[in-house]
Amino acid sequence: MSEEQGWVPEPAAQPQHMPTNHVPPHVPHMQHPPQWYLPSAPVVPPAVPAPLKRHSLGKGVAAVLAAVALSITSAIGGGVAALELRPSTPGSSVITAQNSSSKSGTSSLADVAAAVTPSVVSINTGSAVGSGVIITEDGAILTNAHVVATARGTTVQITFSNGKTATAEIVGTDPSTDLAVVKVTGGGTFTPLAFADSANVHVGDTVLAVGSPLGLQSSVTSGIVSALNRTIDESSESRAAAGPKITGAIQTDAAINPGNSGGALVNTSGQLIGINTAIATSGSAAGNIGVGFAISSNTAKAVAQQLLG
Repeated sequence: MSEEQGWVPEPAAQPQHMPTNHVPPHVPHMQHPPQWYLPSAPVVPPAVPAPLKRHSLGKGVAAVLAAVALSITSAIGGGVAALELRPSTPGSSVITAQNSSSKSGTSSLADVAAAVTPSVVSINTGSAVGSGVIITEDGAILTNAHVVATARGTTVQITFSNGKTATAEIVGTDPSTDLAVVKVTGGGTFTPLAFADSANVHVGDTVLAVGSPLGLQSSVTSGIVSALNRTIDESSESRAAAGPKITGAIQTDAAINPGNSGGALVNTSGQLIGINTAIATSGSAAGNIGVGFAISSNTAKAVAQQLLG
């Protein structure tokens, strides 16, 4: 790979024209070894946004756009996958799909998108906009740690697919896996996504990515699983501190851009197989080039359960 190329976790998108508590997401970028962008994206103006470049992101979201060196290697089992979840209340129980096969029967992609979209939200931290996935009926939402890391305080603003908004409190984060859980305050009943068993995902399976790229809420893209068991090293070249090394990641060519961080990667049964987290980019471009990565659902479920416990 040339010295120009690099991998980066998806950065956050700058909010278009959003309410006072609406924040932009985060995106990863590639450089000498391939680099990643974290997919939370800064929000952009109403016009169709041009490809987002690292240097074009506002100072307010700079913290969300930490570049990460990507090492593509086979994953060896990670400890987080073995964590057990013990929800404190029935309403906080994470749902596991009865049939977790990613090879579905009959639904069209349009049907899958319609079923999944209400369970995916936009997260505004006040300085960045990312995405999140509702995982319990009482409003627990799974997202990336790098998304909520930009929060101004202990709460973030949530926008649902129907346009309604709510405040959510940060329940906990696990920077080592780049995962976090926030929970809607004020009560209510919500529609969670069921977790599929990511061990049943295969290269070539059709998938949909759902989130808020560049602040464009409830966007859906389609593709396939391109590879399994990728290892993403999110260490930043710009600072001495080491970042997390995520193993067992799912690679997909479904379009993922800044703002998709924390959103859903689902199979054709509408079940969660991964949390979109990073994209690989080439040169100075920070947009989608068909190489995106998601934290596997088995890892995400285990960490979510631990944080909710």
